[in-house]
Amino acid sequence: MATSGAAFWTSPDWDEHERVELVHDRASGLTAIIALHSTHCGPGAGGTRFWHYADPAAAMTDALRLSRGMSYKNAMAGLPMGGGKAVVLLDKNRSKTAEMLAAFGDAVEALGGKYVTAEDVGASEADMVAISERTQHVCGLPVADGAAGGDPGPFTAQGIYLGICAAVEHKLGKGSVNGVHVALQGCGSVGSGVARLLAADGAKLTVADIDPKRAEALASEVEGKAVAADAIMTTPCDVFSPNALGAILNAEGIAGLDCAIVAGGANNQLAKHGDGEALAARDILYAPDYVINAGGIINVSLEYLCRREMRECTAGQVQELISHIPRRLHEIWQESATSGEGAHIVADRMAQKLIGRG
Repeated sequence: MATSGAAFWTSPDWDEHERVELVHDRASGLTAIIALHSTHCGPGAGGTRFWHYADPAAAMTDALRLSRGMSYKNAMAGLPMGGGKAVVLLDKNRSKTAEMLAAFGDAVEALGGKYVTAEDVGASEADMVAISERTQHVCGLPVADGAAGGDPGPFTAQGIYLGICAAVEHKLGKGSVNGVHVALQGCGSVGSGVARLLAADGAKLTVADIDPKRAEALASEVEGKAVAADAIMTTPCDVFSPNALGAILNAEGIAGLDCAIVAGGANNQLAKHGDGEALAARDILYAPDYVINAGGIINVSLEYLCRREMRECTAGQVQELISHIPRRLHEIWQESATSGEGAHIVADRMAQKLIGRG
């Protein structure tokens, strides 16, 4: 790796992880990292990201940051699950084979239930099915209509939509997003789902994606406007909603924002912890990402828990837990206003207390 192991021990992203495994299977070509941040609340649950990293050290950083985020996300969502995450390092062609999926399933199984995997960027429901042939510690599998589980995307989008509505109420004093201008970054399954829910309520939408054709198609569908990917963060709007990859809220990105609210589903939106202070200094209301985007993990975690406990779990039960996301956000914002601390600091403190690290 380009960065020494010692550097990770001293990195803030290390954050007392319980276990980090580097998995290499020569026969299949699999190279993966499985990071367990905390199992205080239960087995570490979090998706597997299939991605090509120009620098393998970035894969380790991703695994560490994402697994810590899952500890906080699952705790704040009230789930009996800890935090874990896996990253599978792909080649430049993003080659993914049945043999690699099998080898990864074996690696998850070898952890004996300490880690429960699910979909993430670059993964599909079909990949989870393939992995489930080698381990039972996987969620996001196909389910019957009306049951919990399956594709987590629509449930993630539902939670983000509810969180945006809560932010608009808190910051703008509006009980509806009708007429509210949302600049949405990322038109994948989650971003497009958020856009459709907002459009149905009369929001004005500007969208962007690294694939311009996908952005144009979504803009046409929701009667919005598509802009270039590098223009979305500086678009004047009420709400900037990041729903692609993380670390976009850095000093330069925050300086260019022209909005009152940042609320979206991308993981690890703050490039550095101090960037949350920069948002607060500009009086931009921030919805901590691991709180607002918890809908998907709520869905697949309930699927896994119910399957393990051999009990029925319905989509209605999932929706009930997702409906608590706005309440948690309001708690964070209210304490932030009282204490004068940024929302990211308040949320982290709440989460750390829940996982026994307060």
